Amino acid sequence: MKPFPVFMAGLLIIGTSLNSRLDAAEPTAASSAFTSKDSVVLKALDLMSSGKFEQAETILAKESKADSETLRARRELVDVIRRTRFEYSLDPTGLLAKVKKSVPDATANDVERWAKDSRARYRLIDGRKFFFRREPQNIFLFCEDAKARRIKAGNAPSEPVWKLTDHLRAIVDESERTGAIEVLPVKHRVIHTLTIRSNNPALKPGSLVRVWLPYPQEYRQQRTVKLISAAPAPKFIAPNALDGNPVAEGAQRAVYFEQTVTDPAQPLVFQEVFEFTSLAYYPKLDEARVQPLPADWNGASLGERLPHIVFAPEIRRQVAELIDKDTNALVKARKIFRWVSANIPWNAEDEYCIIPSFAIKGFHARRGDCGVQNTVFVTMCRIAGIPARWQSGFETKPGEDWGMHDWAEIYISPWGWLPADASYGVKKSDDPRIADFYCGHQDSYRMIVNLDWGRELYPPKQSLRSEPADFQRGEVEVDGKNLYFDEWDSKTEVDREPLKNR
Repeated sequence: MKPFPVFMAGLLIIGTSLNSRLDAAEPTAASSAFTSKDSVVLKALDLMSSGKFEQAETILAKESKADSETLRARRELVDVIRRTRFEYSLDPTGLLAKVKKSVPDATANDVERWAKDSRARYRLIDGRKFFFRREPQNIFLFCEDAKARRIKAGNAPSEPVWKLTDHLRAIVDESERTGAIEVLPVKHRVIHTLTIRSNNPALKPGSLVRVWLPYPQEYRQQRTVKLISAAPAPKFIAPNALDGNPVAEGAQRAVYFEQTVTDPAQPLVFQEVFEFTSLAYYPKLDEARVQPLPADWNGASLGERLPHIVFAPEIRRQVAELIDKDTNALVKARKIFRWVSANIPWNAEDEYCIIPSFAIKGFHARRGDCGVQNTVFVTMCRIAGIPARWQSGFETKPGEDWGMHDWAEIYISPWGWLPADASYGVKKSDDPRIADFYCGHQDSYRMIVNLDWGRELYPPKQSLRSEPADFQRGEVEVDGKNLYFDEWDSKTEVDREPLKNR
C-alpha cells in the first residue's frame, strides 16, 4: 500500500509494510533487560534488587564481546538504572517537607510511622533510603492516621461534584429505553502539547529531534476523529489500527514530527489539536446467552506474554480457587473482575519502564495502578480461558483533570470484544447493572489511543522508549537517543460537549 495524502500538504499516512513483521510475534512491552538471559544482565539485576546500583553499573560498563541483542540489553539496563534513580530520588527529609504541605505540624517520627503503616514505596540505593518521588500520595491513600491529620489540617481533597454513578445510571436507562448499544455521545476537543526544555545537553545545532504525540483511534464507540491543527507541520499520522488476532497497523497511534535544532537555548514545542466523539458502550449481557469461542479462534490473547503476563503458579491457584468448576466465560470474568477490584487497590505506581513484570508486581504487592490492576485481570482471564488484552488512552470525566488511563478488553461470544476496567472496579450500588458496569461496558468519557501495548511506533523509534508498554504522554528522540520524562513536559487540555443521541 502506498502512502497517501490527507488534509494538509506534506502530511502522510504510512502504509502496511512498516509494521508487517509485528504480526508474527507479540512485542514484550518491556526493556529487553527484563527478558535477557545474559549472565551480566542477570547479575546486574540481582545487584539492583539488593540496592547495589553502583556495582551494577560497574559490571555493565566493563567491555566484553557479545552479540547485538545482548549488548542492547546491557545498554538498556544502564538506562533503566538511571531512570530508577530518578523515580526514587526523594530522601526522608524531602518526604517530610512534602508531607508538611498537607500536615504542617507533622514530624519526622510521624512520617516514618506513616510510611511504614502505608507501605510507602522506597528503595535502598547504595546504602541510602530513597522514597518514590510521587510520595506522599500513597501515604495519604493507605494510612488512616495520615488521612485524619490532613483532614484536621483542612487540606483534605475535595469531593468531585460530577458523580460517575449518575452517568452510569443514565447510560443504562438510555440503552434500555432505546435498545441502542452505543449511547450518550460526547464530543471531545483535545490540545496536547509537548515541550522540550531549553539547553538540554542532547540538543545541539543540527540535531534531529523526533517526536511522537498520541492520537485517537477510530474504534467502535469512538469515531469522527479529526486533526484540526498541528505545529510544527507533522510528517505523518499513523494509520488507524485494524482489529484482529493480532491487532494490525497503528495499534499505538501517533502523530509524528521532525525538527532540526537551530538554537539549543530555545525550548522546542510540539502541539496537536484534534477532535473525536466518544459514546458509552452498553451491550446487554446475559450469562444464559454465552457461547463457546468460535471454532476458528487462533489462540490469540490466551497465552503468556512475558515478562508482563505470566502464568505463575500462585496466580494459577488463585484463578482455580475463584472459578471452581464454572465453565461460563461471563461468570468466570465477573468473578475475576470482582476479585481484582476487592484485592488490588489503586496506588501511585512506578513508571512502567522500571517494572520487570506488571502481573507479578500487582499480584504480590496487592496494589497497582490502572495498568498493573488490569494486567492482573488480563492474566487471570487468560488462565481461565477467556481471551483478554490491553487497551489504553485517557479518561476525561467532567469536573476533573484529564488522566492517562489503562483498561482491558475480554472476548466473550456472541458479543465479541467487551471493555473491562478492573481499576474502576465494582461500583457502590445496590443495582447490579451499576455495580458490575465496568465488566463488559464503557462510559462516554474515554479516549482510546492504544489497542495493544509495546507496539512499534510509526516510524519506528531507535532507542528504548520512555514508556516501553504504554503510549500516552508522547515519546522523544534526539539523534537516535531517547529523552526521558524528566527532560520534557507534556500538557493535555480537554473540552467536552455532550451531544444528542443519534
